[in-house]
Amino acid sequence: MELGGVIAYIVSLVIMASIYAVFCLGLNIQWGYTGLFNIGIAGFFCIGAYTSAMVTMPMPGGVLAKYVHQLFGLNLPFVFGLLGAALVCGLVALIIGVPTLRLNEDYLAIATLGIAETFRLIFNNERWLANGPQGLMGLPQPLHKLIGERHYDFVYLGIVLAVMLLIYLLIERGIRSPWGRVLRAIREDEISAAASGKNVFRFKMQSLVFGSMVMGVGGALYAHYTKAISPDVFTPLYGTFIIWVMLMAGGSGNNKGAILGAYAIWGIWIGSDFLMDMLPAVIRDKGPYLRFLVVGVLLEVILVYRPQGILGEEKKVSKLMDS
Repeated sequence: MELGGVIAYIVSLVIMASIYAVFCLGLNIQWGYTGLFNIGIAGFFCIGAYTSAMVTMPMPGGVLAKYVHQLFGLNLPFVFGLLGAALVCGLVALIIGVPTLRLNEDYLAIATLGIAETFRLIFNNERWLANGPQGLMGLPQPLHKLIGERHYDFVYLGIVLAVMLLIYLLIERGIRSPWGRVLRAIREDEISAAASGKNVFRFKMQSLVFGSMVMGVGGALYAHYTKAISPDVFTPLYGTFIIWVMLMAGGSGNNKGAILGAYAIWGIWIGSDFLMDMLPAVIRDKGPYLRFLVVGVLLEVILVYRPQGILGEEKKVSKLMDS
């Protein structure tokens, strides 16, 4: 592979790892700091991607109108797509949170998983909403017309890194405030937090909504990078399981660990693709399943030998710049 191809490959890898880091940051708010066992990440991934797509794409016209169906197409700039994805995911989380946050951890996990799969099936079966199983193609990319195709990935990498950094700083500011300390108190002992006069349900709702809005932004970033989305992308394996592995690997309760875990696991995931190419043809056909097996075994190793993750949870979070 030529040097230019290697650089392009690395840039693509970093873009995807950074997008997954955004999902990990959202999950870290919910699980790492509040103890909310949300395994419905794929649902917010899906909603964020489709919302941003329909906010930024125009309604199909001419011949395409007969074949491509959309509920709406506002043809707005990329920033509005990100904001729309965050707001819609926040609203959905608010609606979901009313019945589910009163459940204990196991039932909350089951409920969020079922709700996420429901959203995916709705987008898959209701063709009038977003073109059914064919999905949406030709999503606009910010600044693409000015930059052109040749060096565009470098520009999008800068956009993704800027969004990830902004989200990281916002979460750090929130977690190192009295609000963040209440979330940690709820995670450790809800009864004690309630006895101290804190409205546990309200703080849980805030955590669920904030984390889901971050996940929605991640979905929007993914959609505009791939320029095409369909319901089969948002399965529990790719949209939930691997994100949990990333957070556990990096360190739950540590935002730097969430980002590090995303880069590490995505690098292993992509690297395993090269390893599969070296295997005999009979085994290579089962490559996708073996990759999931590798990540699953890696998760087990982490839980047994390094349950706190690579960085582990931060113990001192009173000041923003402390680490």
